[in-house]
Amino acid sequence: MKINKQNNSDKEVAITRGVDDSINVRIFNNQILMGIVGSFDNNLKELEKISGSKIYFRGNSIAIKGDKHANEKVKDAIEYLIKRFISDKKIDGNDVTTSLNKDMVLDTKNQSTVQPLGDVIKTPKRSVIPRSLKQKEYVRSLRTNQIVMSLGPAGTGKTYLAVAVALSMLLEKKVERIILSRPAVEAGERLGFLPGDMKEKIDPYLRPLYDSLYDLLDYDKIQRKIESGSIEIAPLAFMRGRTLKNSFAILDEAQNATETQIKMFLTRIGEKSKLVVNGDPSQVDLPNKNQSGLIKSQAILKGIKEISVINFDHQDVMRHPLVTKIVEAYQKNTDDKG
Repeated sequence: MKINKQNNSDKEVAITRGVDDSINVRIFNNQILMGIVGSFDNNLKELEKISGSKIYFRGNSIAIKGDKHANEKVKDAIEYLIKRFISDKKIDGNDVTTSLNKDMVLDTKNQSTVQPLGDVIKTPKRSVIPRSLKQKEYVRSLRTNQIVMSLGPAGTGKTYLAVAVALSMLLEKKVERIILSRPAVEAGERLGFLPGDMKEKIDPYLRPLYDSLYDLLDYDKIQRKIESGSIEIAPLAFMRGRTLKNSFAILDEAQNATETQIKMFLTRIGEKSKLVVNGDPSQVDLPNKNQSGLIKSQAILKGIKEISVINFDHQDVMRHPLVTKIVEAYQKNTDDKG
């Protein structure tokens, strides 16, 4: 006996629940169905591995069997993936591994599966969707506040979301240029002399920023914007003495900047500009870790209402689920020592 049948308004999806807590998701659009299932059923296999539920695929139906709570999470994850596929016409591996996040941004009551999620960031190559409540708060702050500081572990989307918002605003002509900056600090290694001109010397430090850009816009278009000056990527030291107008500037890896350097960067703000400071306080690469100015600056600026501060934690990590466990383990070890 089946109960609790629910269809969306366009009858793309029907969900039924069994008395044994099983859930059946029927997807009537074959293109959407194949996107959710993935090649050789790989997406469903990944969901099954992460959730612990058994997932069976036959015809246009996906059956979920196992613990009631886990089944509901898988059902929510599939609904999220449907929205993701409709919004972006594809599903990445990261979408599958993060779709079971308990703080995933879903609003199934107010949105049908044919509509994109709220707070979506539109870029030419993909639509970027906040995947946790904290990410959603972060994106809103990036759009509404002049200065945003975000602190938290790797994989929480601090840089990627900021670059996505910056690029969308540049393409919408809300800003005239994007400036991406990082301190040129080696990550615990001595790299020695680097050959080449100035650009070739600093590019290795700034590579993660290029990676984010190339993921959101075609390589040739990014290169043209860099050549025209509408996108600038530079070490933090190059920011001194400048006033940034009509710009969206991001300081990445700010845990490797001193208090004085962060102050210098923030005071570059000019008319119609936004500044973002991102960092992970647990990954300071400065020779003297006490020189890091990120947490100090957060405390100093907390009374300024125009500055938004977002603190991510391991629950907001949106890379492979194992990354969350690694971050959590290191945090526990730090807390135990403290």
